[in-house]
Amino acid sequence: PQPRENTTIACIATDVALTRVELQRVAIMAQDGMARAIRPAHAPFDGDTLFSLSTGKKVIENPALRQVAVAQLGNVAADVLARAVARGVYHATNYDGVTGKTWREMP
Repeated sequence: PQPRENTTIACIATDVALTRVELQRVAIMAQDGMARAIRPAHAPFDGDTLFSLSTGKKVIENPALRQVAVAQLGNVAADVLARAVARGVYHATNYDGVTGKTWREMP
């Protein structure tokens, strides 16, 4: 493969108010979803990237509950991302002029 020919870009968003470090942890955990759905993931010739963001609408004051929330968000984000990649592959279509079969066209 040529460099950056097979790049996957994803965004994980939440309304829970998280710090930059907490969002980074969610993103790290969510990248497991890429590894579940893409083989190989994070290879030296691709540009797989994941962004995480928060609207900050829901504030969790209790520090212990915040840690639990970060763990839960990261876990759910990985599951959702793996499913989103699978759905993208299943629903993909070719551009005009591109030959080859998509997933749904294969026997």
